[in-house]
Amino acid sequence: MESTIFVPLSQVTYFPTTRPQARTIASRFGQWQQRTSRQPTRICCSKMFVPGFGEASPEAKAAKHLHDFFTYVAVKIVSAQLQSYNPEAYEELMEFLGTHPLNDGDKFCADLMRESARHKSLALRILEVRSAYCKQDFEWDNLKRLSHKVVDDSNTRLMRDYVLETSHVEGEK
Repeated sequence: MESTIFVPLSQVTYFPTTRPQARTIASRFGQWQQRTSRQPTRICCSKMFVPGFGEASPEAKAAKHLHDFFTYVAVKIVSAQLQSYNPEAYEELMEFLGTHPLNDGDKFCADLMRESARHKSLALRILEVRSAYCKQDFEWDNLKRLSHKVVDDSNTRLMRDYVLETSHVEGEK
């Protein structure tokens, strides 16, 4: 006659916590004992998986957009500086801006460098200002705080509008 024993899954262990042979061998190999006597490492990730980004994380994509934005800011800073002390260079930069988009900051700076020797010095100045602004002047903590606030405010507004819209429609019936 066959008998079956049912053990609840909560009592089944897949990772033994101690091994009898490990203690005798471990006395000879101290570090090995230290590694085998620990509880098994469980991989736990509390971050969300974001599908569809393939080659880069959302943070990498945001960094690229910030990089281009820093180029835009650097161009604004340099143009404001040039306007007051070098109007001729300011006009050259404005003409170049009229014919070359600032969507891709690196392409813009590369094209500016290859335009002429005067434009090359403008491009180098923009690169210098872009780096200094990113490393010294940009308020990263403020960006995080403002991003949280914008998302929270937007979510609250959208949910409030939806509730008002749906409750208003139901009230008319």
